[in-house]
Amino acid sequence: MCIVAHPDDVDFFAAGTVLLMTRRGVVVDLVLATSGDKGSRDGATSAANLAATREREQLASAAGLGAARIEFLRHRDAELVDTLEFRGELVREIRRSRPDVLLTFDPTPGYRQHPDHRVVGRVALDAAWPCARDPLTYPDMGSPHETAEAWLFGSPRGTRADLTIDVGEVLDLKITARLAHQSQTRDPHELKRRWRHVAGHERFVQVDLR
Repeated sequence: MCIVAHPDDVDFFAAGTVLLMTRRGVVVDLVLATSGDKGSRDGATSAANLAATREREQLASAAGLGAARIEFLRHRDAELVDTLEFRGELVREIRRSRPDVLLTFDPTPGYRQHPDHRVVGRVALDAAWPCARDPLTYPDMGSPHETAEAWLFGSPRGTRADLTIDVGEVLDLKITARLAHQSQTRDPHELKRRWRHVAGHERFVQVDLR
């Protein structure tokens, strides 16, 4: 299960890993806290139109990744905060998908890290352990589930990765998934050129949740 903040987060940080999983028959669900309604430098567009566009782009990308389910929670972009209500939503999604592995952001503060990324990482980890596991916590959000581990991406520069995955065999598909987000792509040709040099590996910090 991947829990992220915005459309294109999965594709940027973990698309290759997701592709390797789904190619091997692993069921992967995606949860997006926002629909990226602020993610544009075009002041003429509306937040509602941008959100609808970015959801369509994410659905197209998710189909290429082989994701089984995608859930948009539709919080406002750049306004996520750590609340009990938000944590409960993620508990509900974890108990619904019942994942063995959770992929989400490393919440460790870092230079120029998007605030939504920090919040999603922190709340997702808190939701997975102990909240989704314990039956008396959020009892109306489904039956308890214990996720074995979390793989954290987007760590601050200099963080030592515990897990490095070679995604070279699916790199072209990873690039295609990222390019599905046309609203977020200024120069597709430059993105292809750069990613073929730098996006062949994905790195994670592993966290034991048991």
